[in-house]
Amino acid sequence: MISYFTKKRAQRGFTLIELMIVVAIIGILAAIAIPQFSAYRQRGYNAAARSDCKNSYTAAQAYFSDSPAGTVTASILSTYGYVATASVTPTISAGAMGTLSIALKHSEGTKTYTVNSAGVITES
Repeated sequence: MISYFTKKRAQRGFTLIELMIVVAIIGILAAIAIPQFSAYRQRGYNAAARSDCKNSYTAAQAYFSDSPAGTVTASILSTYGYVATASVTPTISAGAMGTLSIALKHSEGTKTYTVNSAGVITES
């Protein structure tokens, strides 16, 4: 039985060329995957900003239903249910009911989304 474990078998390892081919294939796959991953992340950041744009508009409309002559601020939005996603910054340039304009941008995103008093979202 012990002779079975000590018996030498004719095993060979991988050749250097085989290992180099595997490394080259992995490098090619990584070169394709990394830019795609970056593009997916950018789309995710932009989607978070757009979603926050819709949520901030909904919170502003809830505030205007209670106080039609009031002016929206960031603290009022949070009081009426708006919770900002991490790294998304809202900028309120006009907070009255008829002139509402809220711009949102993710710190790592590429687009800025703006919602107006009619609820129309534009991107820039």
